[in-house]
Amino acid sequence: MFPIEAISTIGGLVLPPVLDLIKKIFVKKEDDTPEQTISSLATTKPDVLPAYTEASAKLMEAKTQWFNRDVVGTVSPWVSDLRATIRPATVCLSMLFIGFQTLGTLPLDASTRAALLFIVASWFGGRLK
Repeated sequence: MFPIEAISTIGGLVLPPVLDLIKKIFVKKEDDTPEQTISSLATTKPDVLPAYTEASAKLMEAKTQWFNRDVVGTVSPWVSDLRATIRPATVCLSMLFIGFQTLGTLPLDASTRAALLFIVASWFGGRLK
């Protein structure tokens, strides 16, 4: 069962950076950004610049209000802490189980070992971006 473990480990390491690269290649950035518009207005029609800046600020405020339309209050600190702890905890437990298996104190089947290796490798792969 070694090939499955190798595939899951290498896949976990390589997949996040490869997907990021594919996204950068196929998803093009916008050519018309607010910064480019301000630069163009500053050189061609500087008298319109204050109105454009004010309109941009109002648009951003409207987008922020729309984005936060369902937010009612703040999340409890313990919920926030729990959500922030889930991924590091699973990675640490996976490393611990793999270490115990390596020492021979915890027998693991191949599919469990492959899943644990994938968890650890995907965490490290996410750091390679």
